[in-house]
Amino acid sequence: MKGSSMNTHMGKIVINNEVIAQYAGSVAVECFGIVGMAAVSVKDGLVKLLKMDSITRGISVSRNNNKLILDFHVIVAYGVSILAVADNLINNVKYKVEEFTGIEIEKINIYVDGVRVID
Repeated sequence: MKGSSMNTHMGKIVINNEVIAQYAGSVAVECFGIVGMAAVSVKDGLVKLLKMDSITRGISVSRNNNKLILDFHVIVAYGVSILAVADNLINNVKYKVEEFTGIEIEKINIYVDGVRVID
């Protein structure tokens, strides 16, 4: 099991990276301008919008010196400022994931893999 762990006076706490990715994904899709997470097909080079139940496939969680590194592959709404959306995403995810897990985030990388028109 790949996870992030911390030691307390009562014992060890291990948080699976999948749990962190799922929580970070749910925070991300609540952000203004984010349509959803993206999955890139290496074979075809196609980008497709992921459904909520497979949202973690668009997020990668890794660790460096007990700090988290999150990679997001997102699809943004057409007509919004990508810089503003990315800044909002970084601030919301950093605050909420650090509050949720108690683990500091070192870096958040955002890869915009597509743009969609919202009806």
